[in-house]
Amino acid sequence: MSKAQATSADSAPSHNQLDTKAQAWSALFSEPMSDLVKRYTSSVFFDKRLWQADIAGSLAHAEMLAAQGIISAEDHASIQRGMAQITSEIESGAFEWKLDLEDVHLNIEARLTQLVGDAGKRLHTGRSRNDQVATDVRLWLRGEIDLIGDLLKELQVSLVDVAEQNVEVILPGFTHLQVAQPVSFGHHMLAYVEMFKRDAERMADVRRRTNVLPLGSAALAGTTYPLDRERVAKTLGMVDANGTPLVCQNSLDAVSDRDFAIEFTAAASLCMVHVSRLSEELIIWMSQNFGFIKIADRFTTGSSIMPQKKNPDVPELARGKTGRVVGHLMGLITLMKGQPLAYNKDNQEDKEPLFDTVDTLKDTLRIFAEMVGGQLNPATGKKEGGITVNAQAMEQAALKGYATATDLADYLVKKGLPFRDAHETVAHAVKAATTHACDLSELPLTVLQGFHPAIEKDVYECLSLRGSLNARNTLGGTAPAQVRAQLARHCARLA
Repeated sequence: MSKAQATSADSAPSHNQLDTKAQAWSALFSEPMSDLVKRYTSSVFFDKRLWQADIAGSLAHAEMLAAQGIISAEDHASIQRGMAQITSEIESGAFEWKLDLEDVHLNIEARLTQLVGDAGKRLHTGRSRNDQVATDVRLWLRGEIDLIGDLLKELQVSLVDVAEQNVEVILPGFTHLQVAQPVSFGHHMLAYVEMFKRDAERMADVRRRTNVLPLGSAALAGTTYPLDRERVAKTLGMVDANGTPLVCQNSLDAVSDRDFAIEFTAAASLCMVHVSRLSEELIIWMSQNFGFIKIADRFTTGSSIMPQKKNPDVPELARGKTGRVVGHLMGLITLMKGQPLAYNKDNQEDKEPLFDTVDTLKDTLRIFAEMVGGQLNPATGKKEGGITVNAQAMEQAALKGYATATDLADYLVKKGLPFRDAHETVAHAVKAATTHACDLSELPLTVLQGFHPAIEKDVYECLSLRGSLNARNTLGGTAPAQVRAQLARHCARLA
């Protein structure tokens, strides 16, 4: 053997070398990657959760390659057989995830090649890990959004259940955390239903933009192979309501942008903000100074030193986790802001915040649906536990802050006073009631008439909490009749 022949033989990669990370993309490199760099750049131990999406995308790609005559029917069958075995291995826990193979894509491809030989090597024809990972994340997130939509519905149903049981319960409505006007507790709960309804709508909108196929864009510029990208989109269900395939139209944009992940995290942040607002109220209402509600013991904890304590840990932790999700949003925005086109390794950092956002939101929605609505008792067929309402404490609190003062002003306006004059007159009446340490409804008629002669005996109906509640009988108002109308709308929508 000549020296040249020996050199050539020594430099030729073996089959086993091709299965290692150092040779996964090129024989260009003359030294192996350091172990430190392997650990620093590897993503396999968090992106392996994308395995189902990765296999689904690969099978759709292989089916298209065969249909286009780019690979043989035999290779296609081998790929299908190998992917079935890999699926079985991953599901059983027998699959060996290797750090040297860096990510979920190379781990699966290397195992496929071990199982089916050259057919496994042909699978990557016409694609790159750049468009492959963009496809995987979109497929995975699409499924998670569907699950989140179901959880948002469950939470809304729980809130509607509580609202239905408490239409007539009077709660002091607050502004600036000061008693403002009486409202129905059911009306108050439905305010959160509206918020979570919008969250569900935002998630559906994000899903529509997520469900678009990048595969076939290859590394950044498209490919020379005659791919049928629309066929792959149809196979993967990336279609609109009319069945029209949805495919990324610019290869550079397709592989490099993560705005769908940012948009999802923004929607998740808003949803968590709504959870946090509800949490804040539950925490306040549960405190002894309010005593408006009780939360089932299974959602609370005690103190290690104070035996009388029952702490609202679930709402408090949800309030804290909101900051965590909002932080992920800031992280993803910052991740993208400085990247030139096209793909950059920075984008590996999109997964952990995205994954954690999904996990946090799902866990939070699931536990809140049960905490608010309770658990179904199989024996009675009714939900039990959850939130217990102290109607008496709520009504007594509504009497403390002159909650019907605006009703007295409205009464005077109907008697012909301009609203600003009526407002000033009522301010004097409130001052007098404060001096006498009584409610407006407890002031004698003669005293009230001293503020304006138009006041008559019928004023006491509008000064009562119940009268104030019933008077707000306009669309969106807190009158029980309006609350029941809104309940009917939500029940029909959520059925």
